[in-house]
Amino acid sequence: GFVVGHAGLYQALAMFAVAYFIIGMTVLSVCAIATNGALDAGGAYYMISRALGPEFGGSIGIMFFLANVCGSALYVLGLVEAVVDSFGIPPGQEAGTGVHVLPQSYWYELLYGTVLLALCLLVCLVGASIYAKATFLIFLVVAAVLGTILVSFFATRPLKVPIHLPHFNGTETDNGFFSGFSLDTLRDNLGGGYGVDYTTGQMMSFSSVFAVMFNGCTGIMAGSNMSGDLKRPSYSIPRGTISAVLFTYLVYNLLAFLMCATCNRILLQKDYGFLRDISIFPPLVTVGIYAATLSAAMSNLIGASRILYALARDDLFGRALALAKKTSASGNPVMAVIISWLVVQVVLFSGKLNTIASVVTTFFLLVYATVNLACLALEWASAPNFRPTFRYFTWHTCLLGIAGCCVMMFLISPVSASASLGFLLLLLLALHYLSPSSTWGYISQALIFHQVRKYLLMLDVRKDHVKFWRPQMLLMVQNPRGSARLIDFVNDLKKSGLYVLGHVELQDLDMLPSDPLQPQQDSWLSLVDKLNVKAFVSLTLAPSVRHGVRQLLFTSGLGGMRPNTLVLGFYDDEAPQDGLARHPAFTSAREEVPLGFPPLRTPTTPKLLSAREYVGIVADALKMLRNVLLARQLESLDKAWELRRAASPPPTIHVWPVNLLRPDSARYADTCSLFLLQMACVLNMARAWRRARLRLFLCVEAGTMPHAQEEKLRQLLKDLRIQAQIQLVPWDAITRLHWQTCRGPPGGPAEEEEEEEGVVNFPTNTTQVSDEYVCAANKLVLEQSPAPAVRFLYLPRPPADTGLYPLYLHQLELLTRGLGPTVLVHGVSAVTSTQL
Repeated sequence: GFVVGHAGLYQALAMFAVAYFIIGMTVLSVCAIATNGALDAGGAYYMISRALGPEFGGSIGIMFFLANVCGSALYVLGLVEAVVDSFGIPPGQEAGTGVHVLPQSYWYELLYGTVLLALCLLVCLVGASIYAKATFLIFLVVAAVLGTILVSFFATRPLKVPIHLPHFNGTETDNGFFSGFSLDTLRDNLGGGYGVDYTTGQMMSFSSVFAVMFNGCTGIMAGSNMSGDLKRPSYSIPRGTISAVLFTYLVYNLLAFLMCATCNRILLQKDYGFLRDISIFPPLVTVGIYAATLSAAMSNLIGASRILYALARDDLFGRALALAKKTSASGNPVMAVIISWLVVQVVLFSGKLNTIASVVTTFFLLVYATVNLACLALEWASAPNFRPTFRYFTWHTCLLGIAGCCVMMFLISPVSASASLGFLLLLLLALHYLSPSSTWGYISQALIFHQVRKYLLMLDVRKDHVKFWRPQMLLMVQNPRGSARLIDFVNDLKKSGLYVLGHVELQDLDMLPSDPLQPQQDSWLSLVDKLNVKAFVSLTLAPSVRHGVRQLLFTSGLGGMRPNTLVLGFYDDEAPQDGLARHPAFTSAREEVPLGFPPLRTPTTPKLLSAREYVGIVADALKMLRNVLLARQLESLDKAWELRRAASPPPTIHVWPVNLLRPDSARYADTCSLFLLQMACVLNMARAWRRARLRLFLCVEAGTMPHAQEEKLRQLLKDLRIQAQIQLVPWDAITRLHWQTCRGPPGGPAEEEEEEEGVVNFPTNTTQVSDEYVCAANKLVLEQSPAPAVRFLYLPRPPADTGLYPLYLHQLELLTRGLGPTVLVHGVSAVTSTQL
């Protein structure tokens, strides 16, 4: 009567259509999730938490608990209104007459509500079995009353119904009219005629009437809330819920038409108990109203307790809900029932039904939207294990349900909707950072996998362009205990590119009972988490380190995301230091280092690879067109200290883009030099290194027009948009040492042979460089002050003769000895662009 009295028949039917459209879409999602596996206690909370993860599940669980609590209070207040309307002393009278003996005031109505709520509490404390029996009995009563009301519309003759309304100086009497079936009455009630609600004094509107009406439709979730008490929830929930939706929708539409055709608007708007006045047996209507509202109040109370119990049992809120875990001997969560009862009792202080209707409706709409979201996420994730036996849904129905819920939330009450979403966001953040990890599975991982696979297929290597080149690193790590700072340094070098930590285990799978790498995977992933680096982990078994690195270079990555740069630690005789024990990520932790990595080798322990094999790895990478970086003494780089120094000038990065082991062909614009410049610039672009300054060293000889060379290099830097300070370094004395040991002066046969080969290092170049010259070049680099945070040096290509590999490595060791953190760089691909 309230709905059709204010909204009229057309708008009332539209409200029912909108409400049941939202509910229908949600019911399809509920049925899909309910038939996809075993259900436990918690209903919608259980479905959402197992589908979307603990953050969404816990936050929506709290919202659903509050929705059921407020819904229970709303029905209790509605029952109080009905009781007071039947037995209350009329306003303006001091003493009652006949059955009108109950005093009316805020505190008296609160008392009546408390008593009725206590009755609901007693039923819920006994358990679900007595509740089920009580609700079945109530169903029979309500069915009988509904039948009586339908007969009354046809059997009752036209009559006037006196209506006593409260007034500021007494009571005011108005007359409603029951006309029987009348076309005039129907015509008068077709359009809307919103008036003042006589219980609250507020002007009604479409949204406020819809908010009250929608609460009469939320009982469809009562069955799913009892999922833990049903014998076959996946069977009972779809059939029971869909039957309830269809039955109530038909009944509401039929009653709306019958009321509009027989009752005038005054009767509908100002007497919410008019069905009693027109009934052929009024007491039965009164009993039916009491039974229906009492059943709804109990349903919401027991639903709230089951949700609270499920939340407590999942330990999402820790000790805060520990008390709600306690159950009776029969398994009834009595403490959850008592806590829910206490919260409902607090809500009863709001006083009037229509006051909290919009809040309850907003909470329910938010929960329904999330149920649809859970089903939508499961459908979009396309996981093979999502195969519900209920198939009458698609992602379209889920999306329509979400859209309908969100639109109606903000139409009903923008303030309540915004506050509810803000509260939900706070709960999400709190659970994300505070709740323990769960074993339920995270839908986000399935969705990410689905999207990443799709975009990887779209990433076409044939469309690569140098403008969009980025470093994609494969860092080989023998033992992370000695490489913590190197791992962190390469993380700064990757510039939003792929970063893979590679490790080779020297074992033969044929001789092992199982894969030894699987137990190590968790340790490596924990290392990545604790070091806070954005890296993947790739482990392999191989008979030698060189074969293992080849495997990783061939197989690491996927599609267009494959490593283009190999990073190795330097091969020397220094004893490794345990960097994990000193790393802030581990020294600040409360527990000991839990990672299962073996202890570092001692100085007397033989190495796992020889010098020849190490250089062979570099040669293999260059043959496979991979850039190579060799990092020496990076474990001595204290990045935090270097970059937080308050001293002026700021820390520097020294860049030597000339092949110091090849002074007879020193060029600054070859592919390798440009790649070296690019890597130094990428490091400088990293957030942690932005304070650092690049210093580029230009090696010049007398009589070669150094200023012209400097200007040419400055123009190159300008074209490449690289900001760096250029410093001229005379090295005549150094090159003189080189020519003294060569077979002839510049331009001789050796150089002509080299130019014909057209490579950076002709095969015999290694033998032409003396240790004296390399030590002098090392001293030249070392003398440039102030000392930098890190140096980038040119890495020559290994000689073609494998017998010269040890000598090549010896020269690299002499060149970088005592330089501190140093990166030797050799690039094979064009990585710089001057185009827009």
